[in-house]
Amino acid sequence: MRFKSLVVTEKPGKIFERKIIHRETDDLPAGEVLIRVHYSSLNYKDALSATGNKGITRNFPHTPGIDAAGIVEQSSNGLFRSGDEVVITGYDLGMNTSGGFGQYIRVPASWIIKKPLSLSLKQCMIIGTAGFTAATAVYKMQLLGVSPCQLPIVVSGATGGVGSFAVAILTKAGYTVTAITGKKNATEYLEFLGASQIKERDFLHDQSGKPLIKSQWAGGIDTVGGRTLETMLKGCAIEGGIVSTGLVDSPLLSLTVYPFILNGVSLLGVGSAGMSMPQRLKIWDRLAGEWNVQSKLGEIGKEVTLEEVNDHYIDEILQGKIKGRILVSLL
Repeated sequence: MRFKSLVVTEKPGKIFERKIIHRETDDLPAGEVLIRVHYSSLNYKDALSATGNKGITRNFPHTPGIDAAGIVEQSSNGLFRSGDEVVITGYDLGMNTSGGFGQYIRVPASWIIKKPLSLSLKQCMIIGTAGFTAATAVYKMQLLGVSPCQLPIVVSGATGGVGSFAVAILTKAGYTVTAITGKKNATEYLEFLGASQIKERDFLHDQSGKPLIKSQWAGGIDTVGGRTLETMLKGCAIEGGIVSTGLVDSPLLSLTVYPFILNGVSLLGVGSAGMSMPQRLKIWDRLAGEWNVQSKLGEIGKEVTLEEVNDHYIDEILQGKIKGRILVSLL
């Protein structure tokens, strides 16, 4: 079958060119399940792959898209049948396996979950890896015992994909949220998601040189790394927890061990791509149930075409210009 796909090709001189072309399903990698993709979404990792980052994708030509939701077309695995509505986030999809920026994918059955009944395919892709990552961060904080209390939870990069969902899910779970953003005119959006307080990004740029600062939050979800993450750890309350989910500012972390050995602060990470299937299903159950933020999805997600992703949004997400989530329609 012939289908439309965004393909990134490596040219001489380490030049990467991306075009929307037609491919054949026979050219897709081996796998048990062939899926007709209805929706994907744009993640930072997709943009890196689409611009030739060899840390994400080793071999080109390649089709990015680490998220996909659609209908099973063919299956050699008894767990899935033709017509099933399914969702894939993570694993190797869109990294070194042809991804969701094509109308068809072929993947192992072990990567797939059946769409939660309370969510549509479109809603699952507005959530996608970003919402899944945010929900996993909240889940890990709760396992530590960080419960709603007088001090807020601080969220950096709060207008981005992970940040937007972190604010919405934390609010749904009963926490008070302080949202941090570098974007102007984001107040109305963040208040709609549930933020009680909104601060500019300098709020989390401590330059005192002190190993610890006054405790101002019970925990935090960081999407940017670098000094922001350092400040979150230094200003976290006793027995609090900070979850690291991103590195758009910096992958480096430079601080003393005092937040850990004096205040008992825990630093947690989220690596959602390789999460086990039982744990993955547990998080999706939360997203479809007690952490369902359906009323916020229309504001968080913006639906665009594959052509628009190629022409505009890949570059914009790399420049930090995206608010919320970019939903990619492949219908």
